[in-house]
This record gives sequence, C-alpha cells and structure tokens, in this order.
Amino acid sequence: MNNILSGFSNVLIIGCGGAGLRAAIEVKMSGLNVKVLGKRLKSDAHTSLAAGGINAALGNLDHNDSWKQHFIDTYIEGYGIGDPSHIEIMVKEAPDFVKEVDNWGANFEKLPNGKLDQRFFGAHKYRRTCYSGDYSGQSILNALLKKSSLLGIPIDDEQYVTDLLVKNNVCFGAVSFNIKNGQKCINLADSVVLCTGGHTRIWKINSSRKYENNGDGLYLGLKAGCSLIDMEMVQFHPTGMVLPEEIAGTLVTEAVRGEGGRLLNINGERFMKKYDKKRMELSTRDRVALANYTEILEGRCTANGGVFLDISHRDKEFIMRKLPRIYNQFLEYQNLDISQKPMEVAPTAHYSMGGIKVDADNHSACVEGLFAAGEVAGGLHGANRLGGNSLSEILVFGSRAGLAAVNYSRNSSKSLSCELVIKKCLNSIDEIMHSGKNEIEPMERDLQSLMWLNCGVVKDEQKLKDAIKSILKIKNKSQSLVINIENGNYRDLISAYNLKASIISAEATLLSSLNRKESRGSHQRNDYKLIRKKENVNYIVRLKNNELEISKQSTKDVPKEFKNYKFILESKNELKGKLLE
Repeated sequence: MNNILSGFSNVLIIGCGGAGLRAAIEVKMSGLNVKVLGKRLKSDAHTSLAAGGINAALGNLDHNDSWKQHFIDTYIEGYGIGDPSHIEIMVKEAPDFVKEVDNWGANFEKLPNGKLDQRFFGAHKYRRTCYSGDYSGQSILNALLKKSSLLGIPIDDEQYVTDLLVKNNVCFGAVSFNIKNGQKCINLADSVVLCTGGHTRIWKINSSRKYENNGDGLYLGLKAGCSLIDMEMVQFHPTGMVLPEEIAGTLVTEAVRGEGGRLLNINGERFMKKYDKKRMELSTRDRVALANYTEILEGRCTANGGVFLDISHRDKEFIMRKLPRIYNQFLEYQNLDISQKPMEVAPTAHYSMGGIKVDADNHSACVEGLFAAGEVAGGLHGANRLGGNSLSEILVFGSRAGLAAVNYSRNSSKSLSCELVIKKCLNSIDEIMHSGKNEIEPMERDLQSLMWLNCGVVKDEQKLKDAIKSILKIKNKSQSLVINIENGNYRDLISAYNLKASIISAEATLLSSLNRKESRGSHQRNDYKLIRKKENVNYIVRLKNNELEISKQSTKDVPKEFKNYKFILESKNELKGKLLE
C-alpha cells in the first residue's frame, strides 16, 4: 500500500447508486469535471433492490391526484416531523424526473394511451407509483448508467472512502483505497457529494446485502463535522423473507400488496382488519410492520416465525407480468410457486429515514463544499417513509445536490488543499491495520443481534440503556482488530471500517431512540405508547471531542398553501390529515 495515487475533479461523487449517478449527470451536463467513487459493482448498487416503483403525481389513472395530495400523504405518513420544504420540492419535481429517466431507458410500464401506468402503494390516496414490473430500481439504475456512459462520466467502483478531507470546516476531497489491491488514493475536489446509502445492515434481520448500508457515509459525515437528524427513525419493512436463514430479511416488495396480496396469520385470519380496517394491507409500512410483529409476538405465526402473504388468488400470468422477480426469488430459494401457495414473511430492517442534516433547497451539509443526497441524507421522510418515495428522492435531490456542487465549485476562489490533513487521513489507514487481537466477524454479529433485540420494531428504556452500554464495550474492543491482508485480500480492512461505521451509527440510533420518549411512526416504544405533542421535534446528533452529543430542534411549518388544512394528532398513535376548510 505504499504507492499513492492522486487526482483532481471539480466535483467528487461518493457512491455509484441512483443518487450518485444522477448527481454526476447533472455535473457533467453543466460542463464541469466529475468523478464517481463506489465500493460495489456499479451495475449492482443498492438502488437495484428498490423493486416496487417510483412516485409521481401524474394523475394518469386517478385524475384528481396532484402534488398537493402527494405532499399531504408524505407529510401525514411522516407523522408531522418531515421537513415540509423537502417534501414540497420532491412532490413538485418528481413528475419531470420520472419522465426524464423513462426517456433515458427506464422503460416503465405503459398504458394503452402511451402514458405511464401507475399502481397502488401503501398509504397513497391515489395510484401514483410508476414501475417496471418488480425491478423498478434496477431499470432506473440501468438507465442512469447508460446516460452516464454516453456522457463519458468516469466511475471507479473499486474504491473504499475512509475519510473526507476537511480543513477549517471546508471539504476539499476524500481519501480512499482500492478494494482489490489496497492502493491509497488522494481524491482532491472543489466540492464533494455523499450518496452512500443508509445503515440498516447493522440489524440482524435486514434487507441489505453484505458490505453495504453499514452507515459508512454517516460515519464520514460525523467525522467531517456534519450533524445527523432523525436517527431513531428506521423503517422495518413489513415483509422480508423468513427462510432460508442465510437470506432472512431479503425484501418482498410492497408491490405484492399493491397488486392485491393479502396478509394472513396461522389461523387463516386476514388480520389487518384489526389494525387498519379501511386500508388493510395498503396501510402505512410502520403500521403493517407493527401488525406483523404483533401477530408473531402473540403466537399467531407459522412455525418459522412469520405470517403469510398470499397472492395466489391472482392468476399466474398476472403474477409473472407484475411480480416476475418475486416469483423467481421464491422459486429459487424455497422451490415455492407463489401462484399456488402463500409466502412466509416477517419484518426486516429496511430503510434509514434519518441521516446527514442538509438544506432542503441544495442539500448542502454544515461543512462547506459538502453535499449529500439519497438515503444518507435526512429530513425528507420524518417518522415513516412512503413506499416509492425513495426512488423519487434519489432523482430529485441527486440532481439538486449535483447542481449545487457545480455552483459551489464555480464560485470557489481557489482549490483548497492541506498536506497535514491529507497525511493524517493516509496514516489512519496504516494505523487501523496494526496487528490486533479481536476478530471482526463475531463483533459484527454481536452488534447486529444487539440492535435487533434492543432497538428493533418495539423498544423500551431499559433495553436501549443496556444496548448503549454494550455498544461502548464493542467500541473499545474495536480499537484492536485482527486484520489479515495477505495474498492481496483487503476484505478484513473493509470489514474493519464497516464495523467502526456500524458502531457509531448504532450509537447515534440508540441515543436518539432513548431521548424520543413516545411512539411515532417507525419509532415504537413499549414504555411510551402514544404520540406526545412535546416530542414534535427533530433530534440532532453531532460528534464532539470524539463523543456523540444530542440536541433537538422544533419542526418547521407547512407551506402557505396548507395553512387552511388542519393536521390532527390523535391518541390512537396515528397522524391523519383532514382537509378541513
């Protein structure tokens, strides 16, 4: 690892999923030099797992749909703590971005009149989710990669970023190493855009894959001086696979329920009528997840600890056309034909609503020259994310962050660099490789189990306090890790950085969860079962003197267009929007 490469770009993008690619496209089309770094094969970025669709209030099927209704659905189902400015920007701009990416080759399903088809998704008043079967994320990713290739955007998807380069609260690049040969690289830039995803891999049962969503972008941001917002808000998707054990938690898309899938307990009861009689399976993700969790906890589950999701009442041709990936997924892993038999599902850690605190308009962080977009950024979703909004988010805010980075780069008086900062970041890679005594994998498993048991679908004060104590022990052990890089294998080094990122992300999540003394959306506590008006705030976490500190801020007012709408907090632990003039 003695050879050190260096390079310069006007804008450096960290992350080669949908948000990163859309940001890079914006930079390149603006005429500036851009480079994209990723640590996973660009064609297999996490965006590819977003199956069900992308939201845009086009009104192609339900003509009464509008950006205002999309705003209401998003704000209400975020339980009133999502940033209204974020939401307004996304819902207004999503239609143009959806049409754009379809023109670039996403190939969404079309109606006979040539307009985009739209399906129901949970908690949407109207059909507004555009889709490509049940592989919408992959189709969007392919379209963005095709556009990036046409523009000649350089993408290096073999780089693990270890540190952002920051001096006097100004970001001027990042340090990384090649995951194949370990070569260090100094990536200098006028501005940097973080698009690194979330942190749900730190739960034992999750919908992420190995080496992704360990909170590495959150860790980079914290070390650089950024704040995190809403870290207690982690979405547990209602339907993850139960078997086989090695892939437990793998996502079963909401599109199954959107196309008529029914949830049943072991008694054959369609139990959602007890939890949301009106919307049933198309209720909010937090409510369906809690319903599934409750049925399982109270013993009305299968022998494998799941509930049934049944789509077998639809004909096979329909299933093969609308849900081809899910059909093949169960056939491959369980030899189960879902057109004949129901699936077994259970909640799975799926999405980080919290993330780096950014400005709604340009997605700038509190560090100059640093921007963030996609799942790594917080503020949009509040306490619960609507299905289909994440793909809208990566396009709208990926573009905005890219354009903001362009404007910042153009207005920079001169390129900043600091040899001392660079040397310190390079040396930290050498320091982490010093021979230690603690194996990484057992610590990863301990952390995942700890988060699942103590900070899962339902939490309480004692479990959270116990988890914080345990996390600190794991943190201390992580100072001395066994890292073997013989024979050119740098997986141990990657795992070491992932572990450190996971620990700090877990600590931030636990701290925020402990401080929010109520149940709201995805954050459910046994000891505080109702929404509390005094908790109508956002919790903010920062790293100061190597310790996390927490504060809170008041939520923002809704736009003037909604001043005559009354939003009502009800004691039944739900937030409803009634259009009361």
